[in-house]
Amino acid sequence: MGKIEVETCGIEGLKVITPKVFPDARGYFMETYNYNDFKEAGIPEVFVQDNQSASRRGVLRGLHFQKHFPQDKLVRVVNGEVFDVAVDLREGSSTFGKWFGVLLTAENKKQFFIPKNFAHGFLVLSDYAEFCYKVTDFYHPNDEGGLMWNDPEIGVEWPIPEGCELILSDRDTKWSGLGTYLAQKKQEGSNR
Repeated sequence: MGKIEVETCGIEGLKVITPKVFPDARGYFMETYNYNDFKEAGIPEVFVQDNQSASRRGVLRGLHFQKHFPQDKLVRVVNGEVFDVAVDLREGSSTFGKWFGVLLTAENKKQFFIPKNFAHGFLVLSDYAEFCYKVTDFYHPNDEGGLMWNDPEIGVEWPIPEGCELILSDRDTKWSGLGTYLAQKKQEGSNR
C-alpha cells in the first residue's frame, strides 16, 4: 500500500519513521507496520511482543534497558503526546552515552525505532497518553536495568512544562548514573 518515510537521527541506528496516511471524508487509514516496508528501509528486525501503557501528564518512565536480553523497540503514541528519549549504551560506539529525543504524538503519527543496547524513556506532555511499542525479545523481569533520568553526565534536556510536577515510579528514582553503570559493568566483566 504505502511506503514509509525514514529520518536518521545523528546517532547510528536510531530512526524516526513517518507512515503514509490516507485521509478521506470518513477519517484516515495507515499501515503502522509492514515488515517488507521496514526491511526495505533498513529495519529488518522481527518483533515478538507488543506492549501498551497509559500515563497521565508529568509521568516520566525510564531510562530503562534489558541487560542480557536486549530488545530492539519500535515505539509510537496512539493518544496524546510524549517526548521520547534513547541513550546509546553500545560498547565501542562513537556516540556512547549520547541521547536523542523526539516528540511523538497521536497527531504526527511518528514512530521511533530504537536498536538493542539503548536505554529508553519518555515524558508525558499531554493530560493523558497511550504509548505502544513492539519489541524483538520477550520481557525478562529479572533482567531490567536503568539509568538516572536526570544524570548530568548524559544531560537529557527533558521539555518539562512549567508548573508540571514529575511523577516517577519508586524504582525510577533509584537508578544510578552512567559512571556507576560503567563501573558495575566493568566489575561484572572482571568477575567472569
